[in-house]
Amino acid sequence: MLKKNKLSMGLEMWLLATILFLVEFVRGAALISFIPIYGKNILFIPVAMIGVAVTAHYLTDTVLKSVIGYLLDRFSIRFIVHTGLLITCAGMFLFQYAHTAWVFVLASALYGIGISPIWIVCLTKVTEENRATQMGFLYTIWLVGMGLGPVVCNLVIEHYPILTYWILVGLSILAWVLSLFMTNKKVNQVRAIPFREQLMILKDRLRAMKPLLPGMILQTTGASMIVPILPSFAEESLHLTNTEYTLLLLFGGACTVIGLIPMGRLSDRFGKKWFLVLGFLIFAFALFSISQGPSLGMAYVWAIVLGISYAAVLPAWNALLAQYVPPAQQGLGWGIFSTVEGIGVMIGPVLGGYLASVMSTQKVVLISSILFGLIALFYVFFPFRLLAHQPTRRK
Repeated sequence: MLKKNKLSMGLEMWLLATILFLVEFVRGAALISFIPIYGKNILFIPVAMIGVAVTAHYLTDTVLKSVIGYLLDRFSIRFIVHTGLLITCAGMFLFQYAHTAWVFVLASALYGIGISPIWIVCLTKVTEENRATQMGFLYTIWLVGMGLGPVVCNLVIEHYPILTYWILVGLSILAWVLSLFMTNKKVNQVRAIPFREQLMILKDRLRAMKPLLPGMILQTTGASMIVPILPSFAEESLHLTNTEYTLLLLFGGACTVIGLIPMGRLSDRFGKKWFLVLGFLIFAFALFSISQGPSLGMAYVWAIVLGISYAAVLPAWNALLAQYVPPAQQGLGWGIFSTVEGIGVMIGPVLGGYLASVMSTQKVVLISSILFGLIALFYVFFPFRLLAHQPTRRK
């Protein structure tokens, strides 16, 4: 029973985890492989517009997180998730008609709408006493889906681009169908609190974590600016074949998945600060090294280092944010915080696509590595002790 409480959290949570896996599989395939490769090689969309399409996805995902978080505190999980995934399916269907840039961007934007609910629902099911361990489990589900998506997409899209598209459509429909089996139980059985009062609660948390906001925006900007240019960077700067690029993603993703739960437990035991500092510093150095065009063997080594350092950062970062989520309004709380993080995610792809068009994909990766180095320095001087002891108000 103890093991079940720590990880599975019941059959409903496993159903949510399955839907999360399918959603993230399609998202990973779409953002990292399908949209950049299909857009560039099949539809001949400029790389700058591919960046805009990725930003459009994250824009709708990010903006709607706060609204969906509010709705999840009042309406059934099944209604919200089911509706969101239906819109996601509509976005995927629209890609087959995306012969012009604006339709391509619109399809990507629609697809982003359905991503928000399932992740926030999963976050609200995590227990406080085992937060980092359970978040390691959820991040494992998320990363396995996000990692396998591009791998499978890369293996298929080179020879069968249309088949790749229909695989993504089919999995999106499957996730939507599975959402029909979710219960109508609300996220939290708590008394209804007026929306204005909930905003005041969140305002207190945001004021307390104001020093954290620059790091939140910088790290999501640094990560997302390389998303639309990653396949082009692998081809132009690393001179990788499609199979070699797929293995690069596989090695990095596998190391992240393997390291998440152990890193989460170590973070619970030893504290968050140095996991964030060292994790971001090593991530920056590995990204810088891979931007210099290493040999194939060294590229694989640096991909492994990137995966391990990412595994060190994720649980510690989530545990840090969790201190400021109001216990009685978790859906709204995680939605607002995800929206703040999403500012960088909206900036990054457009910036990365633009810089790649006027400079090179190699320069984009280099700039991203510099940003992560600055983030590591930021957390060296960040007042963790003061932040951890901020008084909790309006409980």
